[in-house]
Amino acid sequence: MRALSTIIPVLRVARPTDNLSALLRFYCEGLGLQLLTSFTAHNGFDGVMLGHPHAPYHLEFTHQPGHCVGRAPTTDNLLVFYLPEAAEWQAAVDRMMAAGFAAVPACNPYWDQQGRTFEDSDGYRVVLQQAAWML
Repeated sequence: MRALSTIIPVLRVARPTDNLSALLRFYCEGLGLQLLTSFTAHNGFDGVMLGHPHAPYHLEFTHQPGHCVGRAPTTDNLLVFYLPEAAEWQAAVDRMMAAGFAAVPACNPYWDQQGRTFEDSDGYRVVLQQAAWML
């Protein structure tokens, strides 16, 4: 039997958008992520990578001029950020609201029990969950 690797890979979540600037406002001003890098006209795509410099993940949003990608296919397409400390969670919720993003009812009511859900300009949703992540 093959042993599992002890190296934790870096995760990149990538998706297209029709409006990079609206996503920058939502994910940077609202969610508090940082612009790690950006590119223009790279093989026909413009894009940004957002995250925290030392986190093992980042989000990549790309735009291909002349192509329309539309909105999220459902209201249950989620990124969930677990924030177990009440003060840290409340600060994250307050930052989203101060940036002009109102919470929306979650498609799955489970997420409303300990969290708040916010929707980006493409219809994809982010849950700020006031709980510890567990299996």
